[in-house]
Amino acid sequence: MKKFIRMICLLIAAVLLLAGCAKGSVTNETAATATGVTNETAATAAPAETAASPAGTTTPAAALAADLMANISAREAQTKAADDKFVSAQMSFDLALFKALAKKCRQSSETLLVSPLSVALALAMIANGAAGQTREEMETLLGGEISLEDLNAYLCAYLASIPENEKCKFTFADSIWLRNRDLTVKTDFLQTNADYYNAGAYAVPFDEETLKQVNEWVSDHTDGMIERILDKLSPDTALLLINTLCFDAEWETIYDESNITEMTFYAPDGEQTAEMMCSRESVFLRGDRATGFLKPYAGGRYSFAALLPDAETDVFEYASTLTAQGLLDMLKNAESENVSVRIPKFKSENKWELEKYLPALGMPTAFSGGADFSGISETNALVIGAVTHKTFIEVNERGTKAGAATVIDIRDGGISLTTQFVWLDRPFVYMIIDNETNLPIFMGIQTSVA
Repeated sequence: MKKFIRMICLLIAAVLLLAGCAKGSVTNETAATATGVTNETAATAAPAETAASPAGTTTPAAALAADLMANISAREAQTKAADDKFVSAQMSFDLALFKALAKKCRQSSETLLVSPLSVALALAMIANGAAGQTREEMETLLGGEISLEDLNAYLCAYLASIPENEKCKFTFADSIWLRNRDLTVKTDFLQTNADYYNAGAYAVPFDEETLKQVNEWVSDHTDGMIERILDKLSPDTALLLINTLCFDAEWETIYDESNITEMTFYAPDGEQTAEMMCSRESVFLRGDRATGFLKPYAGGRYSFAALLPDAETDVFEYASTLTAQGLLDMLKNAESENVSVRIPKFKSENKWELEKYLPALGMPTAFSGGADFSGISETNALVIGAVTHKTFIEVNERGTKAGAATVIDIRDGGISLTTQFVWLDRPFVYMIIDNETNLPIFMGIQTSVA
């Protein structure tokens, strides 16, 4: 009898051991294939227990973020140096976006700040997963007659050329966040964006912890300037693609206290007291119904460009008349003159829902039921549900600090003795420009300094 009881106990123990092994096997297999089941065309998530957290946190939920780039490394990409064709196409996109947002701001005379470069980079990456009419519209909006392949090459070369020194820092980062339940993503999509944009990719559950991770990732890569890009996640979100830019530069010549004085800023709704930074600059801009100047940052690669409309000209009306070629010609034909400059200290931030503007700019299909993102996934019908763009800028006596983040939510379903005066004591247009290409990184309209 004792022998029989001993055999029964051993049998029960064996059954429990086998059940435990089977349970562990299923758990590991599920984690390893969280985003797909095919090997040749789909990205497969790494096991959850070995995945790195995209936001650098150590909470249990963060540990579920699987790094999809574990088996994908960026290859050397074909690049094309910026030429007139690229510069013209980019300025056309930059101004089209800027003018669309300025039209909205005009209704309430509110300030405007946008980073066309951030938006263009995010859209270019998502376009790498588009096909058919969706791709054609995005190609035309972003590059005019430039193919997406060439646009990738241009943007890759541009990003690679960005200098950085202790007094002028300009950084960017890109990431792709994929739903880890039922989304099978093509490896080619991830590979292309790794090659040209060094984009990372993560498989996540899109829960509250994911929302926290996304916001932390954006904050980390904008030096805390964009603290919270998203307030919530849609239940239909299948993929988030994120670009961030961070610009932090000192003036070539920093202002001291003796160069700062209180003056009046004539805002649309009345007079405001501004701390005006006073200096002499040497590059004068002359345009139709506006004058301006360039003020260099340390290192000489970037400048603050300001355009002050004539006193009788509304700043938003002036912005509506700007053209890509006209703006490029104005910057290219800048004159060497003595310029008396007044710049108010100011801080500004904007948040835009660009899905309200991009369809009218030429890419409606990406937001409709006819969207074709089969280059991302052939097993899911995907459509752009939202494009959130948030910006921040602070201009003071030391220089300029500016940050931008763009989140695309993909869901299921000359010398003169004459002194020119450009005192920014009323609403003005401004840009942070790359002096090598004259392309803006940030564009804004400042209507208030309060």
